[in-house]
Amino acid sequence: MLQQNGLGLGLASAPLVTKARTRSITAENPNGEKGQGGKASSNLGPGRKGRPAITLTAGEEVTLASIQGTGIIQHFWITVTDRTGNGHPGHFVLRDLVIRMFWDDETEPSVEVPLGDFFCNGFGIRTNVNSLPICVAPTGGMNCYIPMPFRQSARITIVNQHATDIGGFFYAFNYALVDELPENTAYFHAQWRREAVTELGKDYTILDNVKGEGHYIGTYLAWAALERYWWGEGEIKFYMDGDDEWPTICGTGTEDYVGGAWCFNNMEQGVPESYSTPYLGYQFYKESTKIDPWYGHNVPMHGMYRWHLLDPIRFEKDLRVTVQQIGHNSVQLFERSDDVSSVAYWYQMEPHAPFPALPAVEKRWPR
Repeated sequence: MLQQNGLGLGLASAPLVTKARTRSITAENPNGEKGQGGKASSNLGPGRKGRPAITLTAGEEVTLASIQGTGIIQHFWITVTDRTGNGHPGHFVLRDLVIRMFWDDETEPSVEVPLGDFFCNGFGIRTNVNSLPICVAPTGGMNCYIPMPFRQSARITIVNQHATDIGGFFYAFNYALVDELPENTAYFHAQWRREAVTELGKDYTILDNVKGEGHYIGTYLAWAALERYWWGEGEIKFYMDGDDEWPTICGTGTEDYVGGAWCFNNMEQGVPESYSTPYLGYQFYKESTKIDPWYGHNVPMHGMYRWHLLDPIRFEKDLRVTVQQIGHNSVQLFERSDDVSSVAYWYQMEPHAPFPALPAVEKRWPR
């Protein structure tokens, strides 16, 4: 039954023929119509790569995909220029574009995340990612394999909040239309948050106000270490189903949560060592080239992810996810304040609670 409706796919089910109908939406076939792909004309003539990309007008929200019926988005790919030549740093593009997803004609999005961060590319900087659900290939080819089912309709938009128009926006959404989905099929959600300066002694909130039944499947963190010394002693916490003061699940440290250990330190080189694996990674480390005027030192940037696809955090009534900002100076632990951004990824049955308002575009720019 799962393979029949496009769910549960993998190597073991690859030989099984199903009744699902495969479709794809691109700039050349914006409605995913059968037998209507690749018709636009170029200088080479009709059907010769006539409309591979679109231009995003400044301030405009563009519908990339609008699908009616029951189905499941199985893969999508996006790439966009990050060089606009308008006096604004080009890497702002990945934080100035916002991807939104709406299921079954809902008016509030189930996904609202800056484009780069959705693909584990925080700080507006392109970096390769080699994980199972998210893969970013050279140079800036952003792929998502997270299954996204819907019963009545799906609508995916991109909002251009950059200062100028952005040309060269390429995309492809590959999906299957099916007759029905299992009764217990939940809907995909993702939410972005940021605290440019976290509050001392107060845990950073990754996700809150989730009401209903579902399971949490992943976290992405873009962490700029504003203070000196090691930054990652903070523990991640999952409060579920009525937890109040104390969580049901509490980790042992930030680098531990993403599968690393001992400060990600390469003992021979004395610097953090990055890695990217199917389910967890610390795929980005970079020190700023300038001294931060407020903090008097280079601010290291750390990007990391953790997918709970094989160990989902299940909840029946509610969920809240936080992480501490605790450092260590080789003598003792200390409370610290950093610049933390995050994406939470989860499934839940609808309806979902409204998201917090996305910060204004200038409040999303990297430090």
